[in-house]
Amino acid sequence: MTTLTAPGHAPAPAPAAPPRAASVFATFVGRSMLHTLRTPDALVMAIALPTMLMVLFTQVFGGAIAPGGGYVDYVVPGIILLCAGFGAASVAVDVATDMTTGVIDRFRTMPMRAETVITGHVVASLVRNLVATAIVIGVALLLGFRPSAGPIEWIGMGALVALYILAITWVFAAIGLAASNPEAANGYGFFLMFLPYVSSAFVPVDTMPEWLRWIAENQPLTPIIETIRGLLLGTDIGTSGWWALGWCVAFLAVGAVLTRVLFRAKAGRR
Repeated sequence: MTTLTAPGHAPAPAPAAPPRAASVFATFVGRSMLHTLRTPDALVMAIALPTMLMVLFTQVFGGAIAPGGGYVDYVVPGIILLCAGFGAASVAVDVATDMTTGVIDRFRTMPMRAETVITGHVVASLVRNLVATAIVIGVALLLGFRPSAGPIEWIGMGALVALYILAITWVFAAIGLAASNPEAANGYGFFLMFLPYVSSAFVPVDTMPEWLRWIAENQPLTPIIETIRGLLLGTDIGTSGWWALGWCVAFLAVGAVLTRVLFRAKAGRR
């Protein structure tokens, strides 16, 4: 059957197909990476601050903490987690900025899932922090860090660090959504940034007062640090590996669920 068209009227154009989910996801990851390149000071600080702390602890305090030498080998696993925390913390500020500048309202008018912007921030943070971790390990090698790990141990360490970065970044994304503005988001993350200092990152927990030792032994970062230390240096891991995986999965689940709930609650009210 032939379709008739009224004289002088062109047929209405077919509606544009919605963008593919993979294309939207790649666009938001690229957007977050572009923000990183446009704000190199944040990336430099995420790398420079842990590196400066590592130099401070090994070159200034290392002789007093470990007179026999070798302190750099002990402290590097903790510095790796410290570096991941500093890098992931910027996601809280980025998410809070998106929620307060009106850009989310614009994304919600487009034919796509606006929540993908949060996933873009998280994946970009994972890439940034893995690069920063590699740089920190490179500096540690220059300072005398001598791991005994083979290829399997290095892969295991990299996988655990990547899982930790992913988990902690989702938690910081939830903090960014819960905060009323970027300044508040920056402040709320302080508690998580403080955790490595009350763990086995810088000194053995058995040198701490008894009440503090119990906290250090049972807080989430200590088994993660001990697992990284065991993989890189061959120290006894014991049950720390299972605890490390458990804590990372728990952080990941809580952070992802909180982020989804908070995003729908806050973005839905606009």
